[in-house]
Amino acid sequence: MIYPKNGMLSKLIVCITGMPGSGKSSIVNKLQENGFENFTLGDGIRAEAKRRNIEPSGENLGKLMLELREKNGPGAVAELIKNSIQNSTQDVIIIDGIRSTAEIDVLKKFGKVKLLAIDASPQTRFNFLTLRGRSDDPKTREKFEERDIREIGVGLDKSMEIADKTITNHNLTIEKLANTAKEIIESWTK
Repeated sequence: MIYPKNGMLSKLIVCITGMPGSGKSSIVNKLQENGFENFTLGDGIRAEAKRRNIEPSGENLGKLMLELREKNGPGAVAELIKNSIQNSTQDVIIIDGIRSTAEIDVLKKFGKVKLLAIDASPQTRFNFLTLRGRSDDPKTREKFEERDIREIGVGLDKSMEIADKTITNHNLTIEKLANTAKEIIESWTK
């Protein structure tokens, strides 16, 4: 358990960041199997698209993300999941898909935040994304590069730079990635 200076129980919010296809969701899925609760910022965007009856293509979700940030500030996407975090009874929560320091700042209102970056080469990421087949995954190298530029444009590179820890994914197995992440998270709870 994590106790802030005032003695009240506080959540440890582990923010997973990294470029699309680096292995973030694979790690988070395995951590969830091990009992960790998680929320995904991308799911917040997809839910908002559904609410607005917008097709969840990569282009549409990217435009919606930018629109929300422009209208409501750079932490707007994290605001979409704040109720879920507040209602959670778990001591440790995993947040998948952090893209900016503004999102991190929003989450700091709800607990102690630690940032875990997942780094992988562009080729590793492109290969994974073309196999994953989610509606917003790029189908061509050109769309992949456009998505990377958009992600960097909202500050993803900055969140990776300030990470408390980084895991380098050079074709690691999902089990190795998840075990490494779990060990890091457990060290943060001590």
